[in-house]
Amino acid sequence: MSLNDLHTMGVAELATAIADGKTSSVETAQALLARAKQHQNLGAYLSFNEDLTLAQAKAADARIAAGERGPLLGVPLAHKDIFVTQGFPTTAGSKMLEGYKSPFDATVVANLAKAGAVTLGKLNCDEFAMGGSNENSAYGVARNPWDAERVPGGSSGGSAVAVAARLAPAVTGTDTGGSIRQPASFCNVTGIKPTYGRCSRYGMVAFASSLDQAGPMARSAADCATLLSAMAGPDIDRDSTSLDHPAEDYTRLLGAAREGASAAQPLKGLRVGLPKEFFGEGCAPDVLAAVRAALTEYEKLGATLVDISLPRTQLSIPVYYIIAPAEASSNLSRFDGVKFGHRAAQYDDLIDMYKKSRSEGFGPEVQRRIMIGAYVLSHGYYDAYYIKAQQIRRLIAQDFQQAFAQCDVIAGPAAPTTAWKIGEMSDDPVANYLADIFTLPASLAGLPGMSVPAGFGAGHLPVGLQLIGNYFQEAALLQTAHAFQQATDWHTKTPEGY
Repeated sequence: MSLNDLHTMGVAELATAIADGKTSSVETAQALLARAKQHQNLGAYLSFNEDLTLAQAKAADARIAAGERGPLLGVPLAHKDIFVTQGFPTTAGSKMLEGYKSPFDATVVANLAKAGAVTLGKLNCDEFAMGGSNENSAYGVARNPWDAERVPGGSSGGSAVAVAARLAPAVTGTDTGGSIRQPASFCNVTGIKPTYGRCSRYGMVAFASSLDQAGPMARSAADCATLLSAMAGPDIDRDSTSLDHPAEDYTRLLGAAREGASAAQPLKGLRVGLPKEFFGEGCAPDVLAAVRAALTEYEKLGATLVDISLPRTQLSIPVYYIIAPAEASSNLSRFDGVKFGHRAAQYDDLIDMYKKSRSEGFGPEVQRRIMIGAYVLSHGYYDAYYIKAQQIRRLIAQDFQQAFAQCDVIAGPAAPTTAWKIGEMSDDPVANYLADIFTLPASLAGLPGMSVPAGFGAGHLPVGLQLIGNYFQEAALLQTAHAFQQATDWHTKTPEGY
């Protein structure tokens, strides 16, 4: 097997090749590290530790030599730089944490390491995961390999770029308001945000605690299933929001047959809900065309399309941009220049140190959200804004439950447009916020959602189909996506030159 071919393999292929001795974990890690450094112009990676990576790979090879086998054993992965990782810097894309090295691993990182995965490096992201384009990273924008002049989406932009450009077979990401699903859509990769609480938040640099959730991004639903099986599981002692719900083998569940289904129609009996709010004037025609074509394929696979309504979809924008900044202003108050993080070089007194350290360490978008959050939590506005937003959040969740009485899975666009050009929305943050309109409702409700490659729009730019399931229905989402990917090849398409 040529080392030049290793980057073309997904997680399952690499795990098999390593287990069968056709290559080794060390050889695979070396090849992917070389490729990642070769394409540093994309801005996907923020840091490497080659010695540590190869040491982990050698340990994985030793486990394999001893007869151990596993779906992730020896497979190199990369982590969004929002997860603290021993031996690697963790910056959260911010100057505030520049040079910080954690003494412990995030639970998600530790779980994958226990399964035998090897860490290639840390991936670029919007600062403190605040953004939908990766333009808010203090270390430079990641570039979409389908068009280097366009954004990859965010905040998990570096994660999406790494998978799309074949710099890693799979990666971790986080999704607060769509930060896995939107970049997956923009870069033609598969990504899933599980039910809130399914993956531990311990060791994730916090943005909005009631919304942040870890999830995998990979080339296929099958590979996402493999990662999620290792990542998910209860962590109640260290994360109070972790759900006491046992981990599942999602890879095994992919093959579960539906009652009455056949090889030609594996999704027979599946009811796919189409919210009318997702298919209106706010969605670009080329995106709608690709999504409609994907839904036609679902009908061929036996699914039935059902018209539904999520009437408070439009309210998800104001609700999210009250709740998330409020939680961010609280979470980021710890970065004051005293215990850790950036400290200003010169200051007059303690208050001046706070001001200068935070002004220098935080970028414009983070400062904007902190100020919004502090405002809505202030005396006289808490009841009028924050409490009201939480009440509407509950109504949004109820809308979904009413919808799921009529369907099994909800489908629609992951984003209203394809990727825009870098700098195109820099002067209009509100327009950037509106790009989350289709992903925010599921995040506010805590529901699982994923984006699946579904074709291309104008300029041959990727379009993602969003699938949303009810609580704990990750297996159903993955099955639905997997059946689509067995019948189509959109997810196998790669950018020219990669």
